[in-house]
Amino acid sequence: MEIIGSGFIARHLRPLHGAHPDTVVLAAGVPRQKLPDSEHRREAALVTETIQRCLRERRVLVFFSTASMYGGPGCQGREDDPVVPSTRYGQHKYDLETVIRESGVDHLILRLSYVLGPGGPEFRLIPALVRQIVSGRVRVQPGSRRDMLYVSDFVTIMDRLLDAKVRNQIVNVASGDCVDIVQIIKYIEYRLGVTAERQTVADDSVSHCPSVAKLRELIPEVTEMGFGPGYHRHAIERYLNETGPVKETHP
Repeated sequence: MEIIGSGFIARHLRPLHGAHPDTVVLAAGVPRQKLPDSEHRREAALVTETIQRCLRERRVLVFFSTASMYGGPGCQGREDDPVVPSTRYGQHKYDLETVIRESGVDHLILRLSYVLGPGGPEFRLIPALVRQIVSGRVRVQPGSRRDMLYVSDFVTIMDRLLDAKVRNQIVNVASGDCVDIVQIIKYIEYRLGVTAERQTVADDSVSHCPSVAKLRELIPEVTEMGFGPGYHRHAIERYLNETGPVKETHP
């Protein structure tokens, strides 16, 4: 496969470089919320350019969208739900999904949950929470929920979807273990052996909880990957063990 990009996900996809030669993976998009319009325009131009090349070369475009577009009233996090993104970032990704679907290019759109692993940007959720907890004070957005997926599991799932020749579909790629942010904080505290002061933030709480029913239907073997209740602890454990020494504690 051809991988466009050099960031966190692109680097972890490198082991698949020799597989799926008919595929172009666009892994150079806007990485997070609250970036300037110029970054959105850059990604939109890159999507348009890549669509045209894939059409000419008859290749499949893989686009990384976001599960953060879920969370609106009545939304069950299913790929065929009516989506009303609650953030500018989610709306941007949804607009690009529409461009791809209407272009006629063969594609696979993956709505990713929070992908966690070594080498990720420090501004992302878990590295930020770890820094805050170690500092003694952590910001809590009450009611927020997140589904997280360890990066090596993400790579395996994507490989399986491409092996199965899944085309012209939108698929949530997630663990199905969508938990309150407070549970995530408590587990990090347990593993680090510290307790941080809670600082409640006034932002509206958002639950980005994608359904994994379609993923399990398309790739039944994901049921053997340890997903489901408690997976977030497994993902955090792997992250902490791979990114540095962790103080051993006992319940």
